[in-house]
Amino acid sequence: MPFTKPIIEIVNVVASATIDQKLDLYDIQKKFPAVEYNPDQFPGAVFRLKSPKTSTLLFSTGKMVCTGSKSSELAVKAVNAVVVQLRKGGIKIKKNAVVTVQNIVSSINLGGRVHLEQAARTLPRSMYEPEQFPGVIHRMLNPKTVILIFASGKLVCTGAKTEKDVYTSVNNLHSLLEEKELMIYD
Repeated sequence: MPFTKPIIEIVNVVASATIDQKLDLYDIQKKFPAVEYNPDQFPGAVFRLKSPKTSTLLFSTGKMVCTGSKSSELAVKAVNAVVVQLRKGGIKIKKNAVVTVQNIVSSINLGGRVHLEQAARTLPRSMYEPEQFPGVIHRMLNPKTVILIFASGKLVCTGAKTEKDVYTSVNNLHSLLEEKELMIYD
């Protein structure tokens, strides 16, 4: 069967941000009733956007964590949108947010099944304990990512900092699986 191109979908981008000033989360909650803030349960306030559909955690230190976007660009856009809304709502924010992508999670379909037992024995830095987890945990060094490999040919790639890292990791692993004849095509 021919070498098929993997289908890669970015499912979540986690980005951290800072505005380099303190935030009064009680004041934010007062001015934005939709913002969730329960300091007894969690020290951050949750600011949700409908577009891009994300949740941004706001901390009193001025740090933020944005989750749920489908690309790095959308994560930056979401954080900036939160800052704009806060300013419009009367929260004084002096600087624009500095955003850093921390983790990109993607879902992949290789289009064929994988011999997990053989993959675990053949691929370096791989772990397979089927009693504990149904997939092979493969750690890549360059780019530094972790890929979960399932018998169905589905993968989850995590730890990437750029979309390019996702594609590089997946394509390198796919080539290795092909080369070692660990792929099964029906």
